[in-house]
Amino acid sequence: MKLLITGSNGLLGQKLVALLRQQPGVQLLATSRGDNKLAEVYPEVQFVTLDVTDVAQLEQVFSYHKPTHVLHTAAMTNVDECELHQAACWQQNVAAVANLVAGCEQHQAHLLHLSTDFVFSGETGPLDENAVPNPVNFYGRSKVAAERLVQACQAPWVILRTVLVYGTAHAYGRTNVVTWVHDSLRAGKPIKVVNDQLRTPTLAEDLATGCWLAARHNATGIYHISGSELFTPYQMALQVAEHFGLDASLITPVDASTFTQPAQRPLRTGFIIDKARKNLGYRPHTFAEGIALVAQQTASL
Repeated sequence: MKLLITGSNGLLGQKLVALLRQQPGVQLLATSRGDNKLAEVYPEVQFVTLDVTDVAQLEQVFSYHKPTHVLHTAAMTNVDECELHQAACWQQNVAAVANLVAGCEQHQAHLLHLSTDFVFSGETGPLDENAVPNPVNFYGRSKVAAERLVQACQAPWVILRTVLVYGTAHAYGRTNVVTWVHDSLRAGKPIKVVNDQLRTPTLAEDLATGCWLAARHNATGIYHISGSELFTPYQMALQVAEHFGLDASLITPVDASTFTQPAQRPLRTGFIIDKARKNLGYRPHTFAEGIALVAQQTASL
């Protein structure tokens, strides 16, 4: 298997590199825009700078490296930025996917595409793979458009949708629910956390494992890959505070309407992961186990 990862500098991309470099019979090519953040961590892993919105660059990489599987994790995922910069969002989340679909068709590579619970309206949840997308923000609309491109692909394809990914990565500036709550409370900073949204938070390592299982099985169709426990972000924050022995009184539960954000969020999502359990053997960590793993990995925690 020759696996090409897009977005290898991101949280999921880094976890995929860490996991796949150890697999026998796998030849790995990490790609991302900019310099390789993992050059010193995993110097043995082959890396190529790649902007998936650049058709010529993409075709050059496909023709030279001839991947059998493409794991597409690169995307513009900041929901408010997508709302404010819609042309850039469409370019990175839709046009780039059209380029990858064309490349995979030409070279008959298996395409694994990462999608999101934000393709749904949030009226009901948790959701299985048969739920009908109906996004409430531009990010979600861009991901629905990308899914439709993938579903029309004339090469083997699989779409993995996921929910609220958390974890820690090397030289990675963005925060997530676990690191944000921990860092805020440790600094003695009061935080407001929504208590009227529901999610099934996903450990980045679990999502990487789900990707590997789907690629290894040459899975096709749509799979929901997330944690199995349904929480509000406020409930998640309380668990983080408890694990690290931090002051939970600094956490105030609020409604989502408290915040004035450019992009609306779906209220209730979360996933039913029975299909991934049955077909792929996917077994996620509990949220408590995930917090513990993040704590181990981050020296500053």
